Amino acid sequence: MENVTDITKQKYLSVKEIIAYSLGLFGFQAIVGLLNSYQAEFDGSILGVDIGLVGILILIAKIVSAVADPIVGGMVERSKSKFGKFKSMIIYSIAPLLVMSAVVFIDVPFKENKMVTYIWIFVTYLIWSIAMTMGDVPSQGIAAALTPNPTERTNVVSISNTAKQIGFSACVVIVPIVCLIIPSGSKVFVKKGEIDNPMIASEYFWVAVLTAVLGCLLFALIPMINKERVVTESSEKVTAKDMLAALKGNKPLMLVIVSYFLGFGRQMAMGIQVQAANVLLGSQNLVAVLGIVTAIGSMISMAICPVLIKKLDEKKVYLIMSVYGFAASVFSFVIGHFWFRSPENMFLTVLFYASLFLIGLQFGAVTLMPMIMTADCVDYYEYETGKRIEGAAYSILTLTIKVCLALGVALGLVFVGVSGYSDTLKEIDAGTVAGFDVKTKDIIFFAYTVMPGILALLSTIPMFKYDIVGEKKAEISKALAERRGTTEE
Repeated sequence: MENVTDITKQKYLSVKEIIAYSLGLFGFQAIVGLLNSYQAEFDGSILGVDIGLVGILILIAKIVSAVADPIVGGMVERSKSKFGKFKSMIIYSIAPLLVMSAVVFIDVPFKENKMVTYIWIFVTYLIWSIAMTMGDVPSQGIAAALTPNPTERTNVVSISNTAKQIGFSACVVIVPIVCLIIPSGSKVFVKKGEIDNPMIASEYFWVAVLTAVLGCLLFALIPMINKERVVTESSEKVTAKDMLAALKGNKPLMLVIVSYFLGFGRQMAMGIQVQAANVLLGSQNLVAVLGIVTAIGSMISMAICPVLIKKLDEKKVYLIMSVYGFAASVFSFVIGHFWFRSPENMFLTVLFYASLFLIGLQFGAVTLMPMIMTADCVDYYEYETGKRIEGAAYSILTLTIKVCLALGVALGLVFVGVSGYSDTLKEIDAGTVAGFDVKTKDIIFFAYTVMPGILALLSTIPMFKYDIVGEKKAEISKALAERRGTTEE
């Protein structure tokens, strides 16, 4: 038997497993990022529906599909599959995720009938959301089962979530490439001050097909290569009531969930990134410029998070990043406000893009910390009750993430609607105006920066009471290792 007091010094994961898990999350999030960024624009420009109403439909579909989260969590908890309880569910999710990711971007022949079109949008997105849940819950939950070493777990979550963040933004690179390949496709580069031609229906569809195929192939690497090392038997059916009871009895997890809900606005920027690129830069194909600049800061943030955690702890790092995110967001808006009025000013231009990079430095807090903290909360619950509920805990987390993402997209699209975005696009197409006015730019950039910053600041309130850090976290890990009394390999 190993010396249980040295569990944090033991290495369980191979480099191959870390790469497979990271690439798997990259592929999965590439699909999620595509729908998050381009579905509303597709529905508005190709299907001809109101973009603000689409945001509301997405939100409703997410809430309705929430019933799938406890079901999937329960299936994971009581699975006896020879592949493993997490890996088996990932395998089941791949086919429906692949198919529905393409179906959402079909240019339907009945789009002149707006009522039928709205029903189509809602139903297809609802089915896609359920398929996404089937893959999301186990792929997040397996992080707590890959290794019993909490330090190693923090490192693999950091690495994999960096890949996850890159995957979420991958569509900003894939879309322009497909636009160049498709005959009669959109222009990728435009002259300053001109508005790019809108994407055509076939471009949206083939982007979706390419992203779905590549994403699912990479996602399949997780069940193919990774091993579930922290294994507990559970044959009991886990209901939504059981999950709520587990949440109620797990105060640290409740704090993490409440904090995430309060900070839902941090998801707004990705939800309106295509519209922001159109308004601020003159082309939706230049969304890569907005996405990559911020993504670089985000990747750096997640790379340094494990170092910061070692010097401080998860709670302090979360608080610091959230307060910093508010300050960086307000600074970026101020710079943008003046740049919109003097776009030829090179100094303001450099500051504008630098400010987007600075915003990205906060995103380790929203993408990485909840994953690490939830894994710690799973350990805490097992320490207190003797029951290990990764499936239930991560189904709660993934439900929270999805609802918050939908809330962020809906709120962002409300700002887009208020800004006059759709009406201005029609006027640009008719040739009556040359581009978007500074008022529209200010409103959309406010939604892109300041609103996420304000809500990031609000999310810190519950975190002041979170205490699974430092000596308490170490004590829990040691006690669990002693209870198991065996070496997980």
